[in-house]
Amino acid sequence: MKVSEIFSQTYRKPPEYTTFTPYRICPLGAHSDHQLGKITGFAINKGIHIAYGPKQNGIIEIQSVQFPKRAQWHVASTPSEKQNDWADHLRGATIALNSRYPLRTGLCAVLDGELPIGGLSSSAAVIITFLSALCQMNGIHLTESELVQISLEAENKYVGVSCGKLDQSCEVYSRKDNLLYMDLKDDSYELIPQHPDMKPYKIAIFFSGLERSLASSKFNMRVDECRSAAYALMAYAGMDYGKFNETNLRDVPREVYERYKDKLPENWRKRAEHWYTEFERVQKGAEAWRRGDIEEFGRLSFESGHSSIYNWETGSPELIKLYEIMTKTLGIYGGRFSGAGFKGCCMALIDPAYEESIVETVTREYLAAFPELEGKYSAHICESADGVKL
Repeated sequence: MKVSEIFSQTYRKPPEYTTFTPYRICPLGAHSDHQLGKITGFAINKGIHIAYGPKQNGIIEIQSVQFPKRAQWHVASTPSEKQNDWADHLRGATIALNSRYPLRTGLCAVLDGELPIGGLSSSAAVIITFLSALCQMNGIHLTESELVQISLEAENKYVGVSCGKLDQSCEVYSRKDNLLYMDLKDDSYELIPQHPDMKPYKIAIFFSGLERSLASSKFNMRVDECRSAAYALMAYAGMDYGKFNETNLRDVPREVYERYKDKLPENWRKRAEHWYTEFERVQKGAEAWRRGDIEEFGRLSFESGHSSIYNWETGSPELIKLYEIMTKTLGIYGGRFSGAGFKGCCMALIDPAYEESIVETVTREYLAAFPELEGKYSAHICESADGVKL
């Protein structure tokens, strides 16, 4: 394992512990968790590895294979403002954990991600991996819901990304060959097993060759547009409303949206249209999975991707091209952008019998459109997996 080798080279001793956290995909439910919608998801058998050992002086010293600069801070005096580097997610996690469970022991660690950055919730996976290590060093035993909440707090409050719980939940609650079906209004979830008569599937990940950062994208603006639509709809309907940042489209019935949607500015209406139709797609998708209809589940995922382009208005030309190629490729049940959809990658559920031809077709057609991304674009075949082990 690369992280163990680098740790041993750096510290001249083997690591005391290693931990793995999977990446996640969301076939249906994208851009809805922050408005307390419903989501579906899988963890996949690729993710973040960490090798680590204790530092009794309370210092955290951590390096990433993906970034050149090693980061360092103390568990009791973590910088209160982000430092604008890759380790900000981990500083935020340190503060969030320390506010609940006072920390004394630090760690030295090496992190490595198995796939390119962008679209698979690598930031959430890094946070969860780091938290599991920091808890191990300090004898802390978090519940699954605590792990999700502390990870979310690091992203929301420290890094400044207005995301919901989708990423963290998929990486914690998922189980192999089960669809995670979760309601973010009350955090209830169901693991729907693969139907015995369902056609076989694997998960394909197609990286555009472009990396992205949620914090620097238009992600937060989209969240604010949803809240603005909800606020306006509640006002038009004479509903009670409170603070803006506590207002969600989940609080507004679909019939209220249909009655007053033409009064909304076009951008707000489009964001709300995606949210309401995505809510319905998630429900239909969960039932399709339950009865073993992967073709219908895939069709809904393609439909979700279309709405992300035209209603949520995300997608670089590269990602849109990848999506369009996927919709025309034999053996792909369905798919969409993975993650925020500004750069990053696309995910697809595929028939394993067509695995080689799918990779060849998508790669050939994408690089014909963007030859300058040769060597940066990549395709990977994965399987569903269990979430992180606490």
